[in-house]
Amino acid sequence: MSAANSRRTLLAALVLLALTALVLHYLAHPILLPDKDHPGQTVFRGSLVAATLLPLVDLVVVTGLFLARGTAPLAYLLNGVLVIYGTVLMGHFGLVKLAAIPPATSPWIFRSMLHDIALAWVDFLVGKALFESWVREA
Repeated sequence: MSAANSRRTLLAALVLLALTALVLHYLAHPILLPDKDHPGQTVFRGSLVAATLLPLVDLVVVTGLFLARGTAPLAYLLNGVLVIYGTVLMGHFGLVKLAAIPPATSPWIFRSMLHDIALAWVDFLVGKALFESWVREA
């Protein structure tokens, strides 16, 4: 497989991972909710904007930067920063969630955020492979 074909495949994987993260975050942390006191109206929850904004940056900005060799290092750096932020924030959220749910409800692994954190690191590893494909070609 040529480097260009390999890069297209990695880029498609990166887009699908970022799109999946965006949808999962929006479903878990919706920024617009129906107002219980006023039917037909919505309430904006600004505290959850970052949960939707970070995967959106990953989808649009990181993907766009990975399209060219000159901006691939910046995409790699930004992708890494997003994964580190995501790991810290989801780790904190997961610990809070674990503390709030009684242990007998389900095994801790299913209540933790480890699966979401693992997806973020898969996104990073795909980005790393994409970056390395640009570096090998230079």
